[in-house]
Amino acid sequence: MTDRYLGFAAILFAALMVWFGWDIEAPFSYEPVGPRAFPLLLAACIGLCGVWLLFKGRFHAEGNPPGANGRIALMVIYCIAYALLFDTLGFIVATALVTVLVGRLFGGTWGKVALGGVIMSIFFFVLFDRVLDVVLPLGLLESVL
Repeated sequence: MTDRYLGFAAILFAALMVWFGWDIEAPFSYEPVGPRAFPLLLAACIGLCGVWLLFKGRFHAEGNPPGANGRIALMVIYCIAYALLFDTLGFIVATALVTVLVGRLFGGTWGKVALGGVIMSIFFFVLFDRVLDVVLPLGLLESVL
């Protein structure tokens, strides 16, 4: 039954994605498909996987190991905090912070996860903002960069 529950949840999530993504429109047309295509395509993929799990779902998954549910809940809290603080803190600071916190959840040492978080956030900022021209918020570093 576990696969069927996951399939039903995936279909529900895909329906919510379609509902929220249907009205996405750009103020000007810069590509033939528009910004609505990505969330709708992703929703279709998630929905199809959910249908497959719903009808094929005959497998029973094992329970989580001890302590895993708490780490999963923390991961959800970290993702919500990342989304809420993304503009205020900026991409580099928010990404470095969430990378450090997630790295600690997986047992990384403070030094390694801090170094990895800073390097990764700077690398992806340069890649997206400077190379690919995807505008990312600077937040706290706006006066520096």
